[in-house]
Amino acid sequence: MFVINEPQKLQLLYESLEKSIPESFKVYGAIFNIINKNPFNLEVLVDAWPGYQIVITRPKKEEMKDDLDHYTNTYHIFTKAPDNLEEVLACPQVINWEQALQIQGCQEDLSEAIRKVSASKSVQVDYMRTMLFSVETPLEIKKSNDGKEDLTQTFKISIMDGASREKNFSSIFLDTSHARLVNEHWDFGKNERSLKYVECCLQNFPAFGVLGPEGLLVSWIVMEQSCELRMACTAPKYRQQGNMWLIYNHSSKYLTQKKIPFYFHVAGSKPMIVQKLISSGFKSYPCGWHQWKCNPKKYC
Repeated sequence: MFVINEPQKLQLLYESLEKSIPESFKVYGAIFNIINKNPFNLEVLVDAWPGYQIVITRPKKEEMKDDLDHYTNTYHIFTKAPDNLEEVLACPQVINWEQALQIQGCQEDLSEAIRKVSASKSVQVDYMRTMLFSVETPLEIKKSNDGKEDLTQTFKISIMDGASREKNFSSIFLDTSHARLVNEHWDFGKNERSLKYVECCLQNFPAFGVLGPEGLLVSWIVMEQSCELRMACTAPKYRQQGNMWLIYNHSSKYLTQKKIPFYFHVAGSKPMIVQKLISSGFKSYPCGWHQWKCNPKKYC
């Protein structure tokens, strides 16, 4: 595996990965953000060029300073050759198995290689599979005159939704002042490392919310480093009132208009939400969403 960082090659890779959506969503979204300012300081590895079979995105080495920070130490993987993946993952130059880390992808075929390598490295794996959702139309990168789009400026726009305004609710874009609230209600968070991650997401990516009649944030969703919409939550008092559907509608229209790829995952144990998403025009992909949280046994 070797790093590619030439803009032309990254653009060609991005366009090629579009043909493999939805299985390539994780690396596809990460590369979108790498091309557009790269706020998380990620890099892209391939096994060959141009005829690649495996693509991995990960933070650059200088970012992975905390061995216990699996939020930062996150790898996104796409492969056309699952049988070759075990040898690649076993290489310490590709994945640092001495750290707590996450591997995310949209291919169940990744699992066997990850489990075999983690077992050989004395690493404990917690696996999660959920349902993957998005819209069906692929999106292109939208660039500014200098070849890059300033995402930070693009997202800092206030929009009021007419229907929600009539109900004394209003749609907003979140900022870092909302980080602690988002972190406290995120099932994968609730700690200081996750708070740092949430803050970085809010600084660099779009996050959509609804204010209640009291002017307080009551429902929200946040985009993260691979263009996935995550951390969604509605305060208990305001559930079953359509606030999250307002956000899904608002965010999908906004992101589609801005030509920003997006997708999200939902637990299969929430059938009412799943059916509502499908009836609202979102597509569920059979490949699923997968996460492997890996902890060296010395940290368990």
